[in-house]
Amino acid sequence: MKDTLYKAGIEAGKILKEYFDKSYGIESKDVISNLVTEVDKISETKIIEIIKKDFPEHNILSEEIGAINTASNVKWIIDPIDGTINYAHRIPICCVSIGVEVNGEVIMGLVFNPLSGEQFFSEKGKGAFLNDKKIHVSVQDDIRSALVVTGFPYDTSRNPNDPVSIFSKFVNMDIPVRRLGSAALDLCWTACGRFEGFWEFNLNPWDVSAGYLIMEEAGGKVTDFNNNKYSIYNKEILATNGLVHNAMLEVMKR
Repeated sequence: MKDTLYKAGIEAGKILKEYFDKSYGIESKDVISNLVTEVDKISETKIIEIIKKDFPEHNILSEEIGAINTASNVKWIIDPIDGTINYAHRIPICCVSIGVEVNGEVIMGLVFNPLSGEQFFSEKGKGAFLNDKKIHVSVQDDIRSALVVTGFPYDTSRNPNDPVSIFSKFVNMDIPVRRLGSAALDLCWTACGRFEGFWEFNLNPWDVSAGYLIMEEAGGKVTDFNNNKYSIYNKEILATNGLVHNAMLEVMKR
């Protein structure tokens, strides 16, 4: 499966790179800021074609087409472009994200940004890697010296969790916060030590399946906002280097 995962990610990455400076169709989904591009669909089609050629019996869960269910215990979880708004505005913070789940557990993940050339990969129990170099979360243990990252749901104005309020709590503590627009890359950049922590509301399995495993295999800690065990089917995620995890939870609960 690893070879198929890499092939699917690389071929989809070629598509993202090819269309990056070209014109293509763009539509809105449930809210005007939730975009889908023609490139999302082309990338998704290529990824599924590659997977189904090698493993026709496997399940698929993908952002644009939804679920293709069979009797298999293996599921490929696909985001053909994570960071579509960035991509549509020619901001090169976007990626292909593919996770492989077996019997409900993510066992392999690939996140590839073809515009930067950064390729993150992990396999359960074998560590996490950036372009074949092993990565690890940061060792910063003081939240006041941390750099953290977040994202906002498309329906922030109607979200009962008030994500802007939590964002403000960190900012008002003079903790620098970034908002980059790709949950998969936020997780990977936390995994390789660029950030100490990441949190977000209203994510979907395709946003986080690969990045979650990469984060854990890099030595990080991933929970929900109540410090409970995380599932990629949760709607909330807190991922940190482990050393600032409790401090971030305290800030978020104030």
